[in-house]
Amino acid sequence: MDIEELSLIGIAALIAVVAVAMLASRINVAAPLILVVLGIGIGYIPGVPLISIDPEIILLGVLPPLLYAAAVNVPVLDLRRDLGPISALSVVLVIISAIAIGALLHLVVPAIPFAAAVALGAVVAPTDAVAATSIGKRVGMPPRLVTILEGESLVNDATSLVLLRTAIAAVAGGFVFWEAAATFAFAVVVAIIIGLLVGAITVWVRSKLSNPIHDTVVSFTVPFIAFVPTEYLGASGVLAVVVTGLYSGHHAPHKFSATARVNERLNWRTAQFLLENGVFLLMGLELHKLVDDVARSDVHLSRTLLLALGVVVVLILLRMAFMWPVTWALARALPRAEARAAGMRRLAKRVEAHPRSSAPTDTQAMRLRRFDRMVRRTAADAAHARDQGLDWRGATILGWSGMRGVVTLAAAQSIPTSVPYRSQLVLIAFLVAVATLLLHGLTLPGMIRKLRPSGPSAGDRSQELTALASDLAEAGESALDAAIEHDRELAEADPAHPVPSETVIDRARSNVRGSVASMAFALPQSPDAERTPAEDEARAQLRLARIVLDAQRATLLEERAVGQYSSEALRAAEAALDAHELRLTPPSKH
Repeated sequence: MDIEELSLIGIAALIAVVAVAMLASRINVAAPLILVVLGIGIGYIPGVPLISIDPEIILLGVLPPLLYAAAVNVPVLDLRRDLGPISALSVVLVIISAIAIGALLHLVVPAIPFAAAVALGAVVAPTDAVAATSIGKRVGMPPRLVTILEGESLVNDATSLVLLRTAIAAVAGGFVFWEAAATFAFAVVVAIIIGLLVGAITVWVRSKLSNPIHDTVVSFTVPFIAFVPTEYLGASGVLAVVVTGLYSGHHAPHKFSATARVNERLNWRTAQFLLENGVFLLMGLELHKLVDDVARSDVHLSRTLLLALGVVVVLILLRMAFMWPVTWALARALPRAEARAAGMRRLAKRVEAHPRSSAPTDTQAMRLRRFDRMVRRTAADAAHARDQGLDWRGATILGWSGMRGVVTLAAAQSIPTSVPYRSQLVLIAFLVAVATLLLHGLTLPGMIRKLRPSGPSAGDRSQELTALASDLAEAGESALDAAIEHDRELAEADPAHPVPSETVIDRARSNVRGSVASMAFALPQSPDAERTPAEDEARAQLRLARIVLDAQRATLLEERAVGQYSSEALRAAEAALDAHELRLTPPSKH
């Protein structure tokens, strides 16, 4: 296949991905489901060659940027609050699933070594949250469930690949539990250390870059900088990438400029869209060759299909059953969280009532601020656990969100050819991925609508966003008042010191209110949610600003057509209008 044919195939794939995404948004079906079916259909068209991709391309070229793109957008706050269920699902459940699938396959087909069967279990154990979260966000899945699914998907990939590596080593040279446990611990600890180091170094480097192009280039190299050396040391490169992404995303607000953050968000969202959907299309295209490989072997294809069906059933039952102890543990944790918050409040009252002979020093003031933050954080954590608790409906939806995807596709093909029954194991993994995508993907929307899991309503989110906007505006006005007072004090000491006029001050106050006015358009739209007068005022302000901007842009286009002004002046004016339009655009559209 020459370069021209490869170019045409690549262009066709990109067009297909975009077209399917547009279609999916119209018919309310997750794009990955359509892409898998489309890939299967194209793969069976007569004359289309059998397609097989080197798994190293996925593991080294696709997985690191894909996981980094997801990790930088996961709030560390939510990850910390749900660390318990995320750890249970991404580590404990993956290990249990791998061993259970291994035992099932070895029991049904004794010729398959137990270690090889566990390798397949490690391949099919990790879930892929792409389809589930895209469906859930569209039909109203509570934010906490989305966070748990995204966090689980980030970590379980690392668990799966470390288990796969251990199982393959056992196929080649036997299995010793303590050696396997030590290998697992080494892979995790080293990956976390390298991930934090790479995150800290790259965040520091990027904070010194003023050119957004340079920052974008460095940003695209970060996942590979974390992945490659970690894999070279025998640790989990996937986990290192996740840790680096979480560190970068957490420190971006106070280390990077607004331009850098907007650029990174857009660039990585684009990369994530192309890579995710491209892999799902590829999954469907490769199925034909895998079926042919098994059909030519000495194992009946029907037996492989039955084994795949059995694996799907076991995975579903295990996940559904595992959700109940997770729910029970969260219910037990709520009283402890509330008791912790009450204890912190009592301690805060004692600190406040403690007599002070003098004003606190700078060090003491800093410690008091940290303590106050800890008290408020503990109270907020308890309120979050109470208001967004995981009941049986949420647990059922989480249990039914076990789609498999990218990692299963890549890891299955990385099984060495020396492993017995490799073709059958790879086909089983692909069939499990396709079956779970279609089964869960097509039924999950109806389940969410039917069960209506508990979570914050549109009105609750509206009130929360309004309160946050009020806090931001109050902080801005306080800072403005302090700056004005400082200028006036300096002017009293030095009459030559400039003092802003009332017109400038009024304009600055208007900017304070306008800086958070765009949050009104991020409010959830619901007929049941009542809007406050402040929200209505913000919406009216932005509507008028949009009318003004449209008139200015129309005039600019007219002047460009006439040619009265130079192209340099026109470009400068266009850049100014673009910057102003970004301020008027809802944050979710950036």
